[in-house]
Amino acid sequence: MEKDITSMLETLGSFGKDPAGGVSRFLYSKEWVEAQKYLEAEMKQEGLEVKYDEIGNLYGTLKGSKYTDETILSGSHVDTVGNGGYYDGQLGIVAAHLAIKYLKEKYGQPLRNLEVISMAEEEGSRFPYAFWGSKNVVGTAKREEVENIKDFDGVPFVEAMNKAGFDFRDESKGIREDIKAFVEIHNEQGNVLETEKKSVGVVTSIVGQRRFNVEITGQANHAGTTPMGYRKDAVYAASQMIYEIISESKKYGDPLVATVGKIEVTPNVVNVVPGKALFTMDIRHTDKSVLVEFTDVVNEKLNTLASDHGVEINIDMWMDEDPVPMDENIVKLIEQSCDANSLNYKVMHSGAGHDSQILAPHVPTAMLFVPSRDGISHNPAEYTEPADLAEGVKALMGALYELAYKE
Repeated sequence: MEKDITSMLETLGSFGKDPAGGVSRFLYSKEWVEAQKYLEAEMKQEGLEVKYDEIGNLYGTLKGSKYTDETILSGSHVDTVGNGGYYDGQLGIVAAHLAIKYLKEKYGQPLRNLEVISMAEEEGSRFPYAFWGSKNVVGTAKREEVENIKDFDGVPFVEAMNKAGFDFRDESKGIREDIKAFVEIHNEQGNVLETEKKSVGVVTSIVGQRRFNVEITGQANHAGTTPMGYRKDAVYAASQMIYEIISESKKYGDPLVATVGKIEVTPNVVNVVPGKALFTMDIRHTDKSVLVEFTDVVNEKLNTLASDHGVEINIDMWMDEDPVPMDENIVKLIEQSCDANSLNYKVMHSGAGHDSQILAPHVPTAMLFVPSRDGISHNPAEYTEPADLAEGVKALMGALYELAYKE
């Protein structure tokens, strides 16, 4: 099993191989088309019924014997970030493909359709739009959101899509109603499993996220002639605000996380008291009420500090994504399957976004994780031990068996 997984991951990773050592496979690019064609050929070789939808999601189906109008879906996205790794996204496709192959060999035809999906896009790496693949599966993608966008080279989205052989979904047809469950396996993109020496993570929820731009306006002035007591130093104010954000997040504790990842200073020269500072806040939690409470507490503290420093503050929340719970029944089923197969697993949440969060409001959904060495992802150094990959596929097989082969 380990050899099958690593071999298929390496082959798929060759489509879009980046000179810097990773993989750059962007939506509707030549490399993206080649990767989908490779997967199409692999699916056909295993005797799956293969088709694309209008926008380029690829499906391989092992037909059910009894409930032919019910489908158990598994897979992930085929696109990558720029110079990304071999696991993010494509692991979910490879694992689903092999899980279906092994189940077919061992148990034959399932009662319900078993289907692997290679989703067109999730990362938003080529165009300023993310989750194009999964949003089209559930019918939430809107034509007007992409009709006028372009990539980093000025290529229009629609032109790239048409050149790759695809077009917009026919919205008059409605969406699929046969999908009864979706299970996605993904590398963790964090270091929890590795630190706790677990091979599999059973995900209970995907965190909600709030993101802010915070702009502080003070007064730029001469660094030598402006006494300390007369200054309206935007950086001094911002530094105390950042300290409060991180300190408050530590008081709340896990699973809340708060990050100030970007800071800009104006005029950003050595001999001028800074007149402006802008920083970002990224705040995440699995409970919406805690997420709201924390951001309210922090915003009040920031406004108080701005007043104390005599500066103006503008707090702009530009993202507000709710937490997404996984389906309790499928999570319980996966736990029971992991126990029955003596798998070394941990029940946990996901601190990153995934296609599962798009499908979960519409389809009963669950996720599995495998460890990421040193927590590294979106990087050529992304790596999961082959033994852990195999454990992840076993966990996925257990879930798919329960969902597709049992009454």
